[in-house]
Amino acid sequence: MNERLFRPQFNQMEPAEKQTLMERMAARYDMAFLGLQSFDRWGQSCTTGVFEKDGREFVFVPGDTVTLGWERFAVGLSQDSREELDYLFQEWEMEQDPEEMIRESMAPVRQAAIGPMLVGRELEELCWEPVTMADPRLTAHPDWLKKFREFAWSDLDSLTMHQSARIERTEKGFQIWIYNRTDYDALLAGLEKQGLSLPTADEWAYLCGGGCRTLFPWGDGMDYSMHLHWFEDMEEDEDRPYDMEEPNFFGLSIAYDPYMREVVKAGQFTTCGGDGGRSICGGLGIFLGFLPCSPHCKPEVQEDKELNGDYDFYRPIIRVDTDC
Repeated sequence: MNERLFRPQFNQMEPAEKQTLMERMAARYDMAFLGLQSFDRWGQSCTTGVFEKDGREFVFVPGDTVTLGWERFAVGLSQDSREELDYLFQEWEMEQDPEEMIRESMAPVRQAAIGPMLVGRELEELCWEPVTMADPRLTAHPDWLKKFREFAWSDLDSLTMHQSARIERTEKGFQIWIYNRTDYDALLAGLEKQGLSLPTADEWAYLCGGGCRTLFPWGDGMDYSMHLHWFEDMEEDEDRPYDMEEPNFFGLSIAYDPYMREVVKAGQFTTCGGDGGRSICGGLGIFLGFLPCSPHCKPEVQEDKELNGDYDFYRPIIRVDTDC
């Protein structure tokens, strides 16, 4: 086994050694090596290889043996988060301890041996297929075309017809998508044909938290100074990036929007990193609204196999051969 593919040794390697290792990896997996890049976030850091294949950017994530799951605060619930929960508990006339309530939503503490991976840096959309206006599947629906024409003369930036078609304004005109129903098994089979896979729930928790023992990668409460999806002040935050969407310590954009569920590999259709927005839509506020984005939150097993293109997203990975 090549120990240099695992975090304890990988992080100690000299840049020239990493460069050579990454170039060999690129050749083995038929990728373009874009270079070494350093990522530093929330007290963890990694200088690693960035790659490109078929229009996707991948990053090499070294393996490690880590503790996953959550049972108690590592440093204590932040004061701002405690005040938010206290207010909600008073509204609900609840006397439950916040730590006890949070624990109910968390996966159990466990040790996990995580192998090295090449990981897609961004979440990818499911079900929506980009097409041109001349696509016969569009012209077969005069009602869609009528709505598109009305949209073109409106001030709207986008228009979505539920699980049917979507149109957005671009610098060059318009982009159109149509909705194709698909299921979990088809997604896995399609990725396998490309030599790709999905992370397991344990791999996802590692990619998201890096083995952190706090509730979130940055600590035991929400950071209310962050620019968050669904809670932005449009005047103050219009040009600010969403803090949680910025690359983490592995160079990944992960677990930044509770409305976006990331599909993981399991015995049946399972998601991590979001609840489809149920908590935010239910008025539970920032802390509980973003709790599903915790790396320790229980994976959610879905009731059927059909994917929902409005809420379900995926991240392709390649598990690296540790004998290379």
